[in-house]
Amino acid sequence: MKLLLIRHGQTDWNVAGKIQGITDIELNDTGRKQAKVLNEQLLKETIDVILSSPLKRARETAEIIAEGRDIPIVLKQELQERYFGKLEGKTRSDFDFYELWNYKLNKQYADIERIGDLFKRVQGFLEKLKKEYRDKTVLVVTHGGVAVPIRVILEGLPERMEVIKGFGIDNCEVKEYEL
Repeated sequence: MKLLLIRHGQTDWNVAGKIQGITDIELNDTGRKQAKVLNEQLLKETIDVILSSPLKRARETAEIIAEGRDIPIVLKQELQERYFGKLEGKTRSDFDFYELWNYKLNKQYADIERIGDLFKRVQGFLEKLKKEYRDKTVLVVTHGGVAVPIRVILEGLPERMEVIKGFGIDNCEVKEYEL
């Protein structure tokens, strides 16, 4: 199976450095342009299905990528961004961002999805994906927070890594994997 991992296009909250979480923010004009460029770049790629987070920014990115092609889009709750609770709408300088992403600490906050739970959700998704789409090319449109565990699981988490750095992806960046 071939997996094309994509983070949604840019939003105004990305530009402002705000944590989006499950707050349903739309793409901005730059994000739409990024998705259109990606549509053109992927025209030579045979894609069997697009799996997308149901949040607007991911869903719209998926729809733009699929324009002009007969590719089904399936919305998957497991691809929804990590729930950041009361931190949604805040910037990284408003709290300890790296503590929040400390995998070994796996700190429990009152209303925030634990990083360990996020990893379990993503691991379950990847296991189902391998079974359901064994011989297919699957394009996954998700969020920066979900891309982290996907990349860590597929590329391997360094044994002593405490804070997950360097595993995010840019808006409309593509990472390719063979599963």
